[in-house]
Amino acid sequence: MGRKHHPRRGSLQFWPRKRARHNPARIRSWASSSAVKPLGFIGYKAGMAHTIVRDNGPRSLTKGESISLATTIIECPPLFVMGLAFYTLSPFGWRKSATVLAEKLPPHLSRKIPLPKKKSKSVDEVKEFGDVRLLVSSTPPEATGAKKPKLLEMALGGSLEQKSAAAKALLGKELSIGDVFGEGNFVDAHGITKGKGFQGTVKRYGIPVRQHKAEKTKRGIGTLGPWHPNRVRFSVAQSGKMGYHLRTEYNKRILKVGKDSKEVNPKCGFLQYGLVRHPYLLLKGSIVGSRNRAVVLTPARRPDTRSPKEAPEIITLVN
Repeated sequence: MGRKHHPRRGSLQFWPRKRARHNPARIRSWASSSAVKPLGFIGYKAGMAHTIVRDNGPRSLTKGESISLATTIIECPPLFVMGLAFYTLSPFGWRKSATVLAEKLPPHLSRKIPLPKKKSKSVDEVKEFGDVRLLVSSTPPEATGAKKPKLLEMALGGSLEQKSAAAKALLGKELSIGDVFGEGNFVDAHGITKGKGFQGTVKRYGIPVRQHKAEKTKRGIGTLGPWHPNRVRFSVAQSGKMGYHLRTEYNKRILKVGKDSKEVNPKCGFLQYGLVRHPYLLLKGSIVGSRNRAVVLTPARRPDTRSPKEAPEIITLVN
C-alpha cells in the first residue's frame, strides 16, 4: 500500500494570518529594469479557458506537438496617469517630497478620493528629487459592476533622467496594456485570495477528524501544546478567519495580448463576470483571487531564463 500523503494546509511561512488591507495588492518592491516604461498594470480576472498551443520548449518531450494549457483571461482597461510622486533619500529612507496632479482628472475619480479644488504645482517647480513614480487609476470595466477606480503608485524603469522625462510625457494620459507587456513575457501576479470567512481547524489547517469516542469535540484539536513554556504557540492550529490574503505568484507567462474581445468571449459571457469589452491578456495557468477581482501584474523578479522568449503558437481557444 502506498504511503498516504496529506500535507498541512495553512502554511506556516505566512504569518500573521490576517486579511489584506489593500485591494488591489500592495507592491512593496519593484523589479529593476533598464527599459523606460511603467513596471506594472492593473487587470481584472474574468475567468479561465482551455487553450490548444504548439509546444515550443527546447527540451520538452512534446516539442512541436499540440498540447492543452489552462489559461486565465484578464481584462485590462486603460489606466489613467493622474499624477506623479517625487521622492528624496533621507537618513531614514525614501520620503515623498512632492506630489503633482494632472490638470484634468476624470470624473469617476471623485468616487474614490476628493478632487482638489486648487491647482497643484507644476512638474517644472520640482527641482531636487531622487526618484519619481506614477500615480495611476484604473477604469473599472462594465462587467465587474464596480464604480470606484483602483489607485496604484507605480514605478518606472530606466535612469533618473529617463524616468523624469517619461513621467512628464505620461502625465494626464492613458496607458494601454501593450505599452507595458508583450507576448512571451514573464510576469508576477499580485492578488488577493478568496475570502472564506470564519472557519474551523479542519478546513483551515487540515487536521484529522477525531473518532466518535473523542472527548468533547470531533473537529477540534486534541491539545493546545505543552505545559512549558506556559503559552500557546503560534504553530498550534486554531479557528479563525480564512482567506482574503495577499499572495504573489511568480513567473506567469503571457501567451497573448489581444485587442478583439470577440476572440475570447463565450456566447453567454463569463460566469459571474459577463462579457470582456477591453483589451485582454491570456496568462498560462491560474492565478489567485475570485472573478472580477483586481490583479496587479509586474515584470518577473526572477524570470525563467531556460524557457524560450517567444510565446507558443496558439492554435485554438476553447471556452
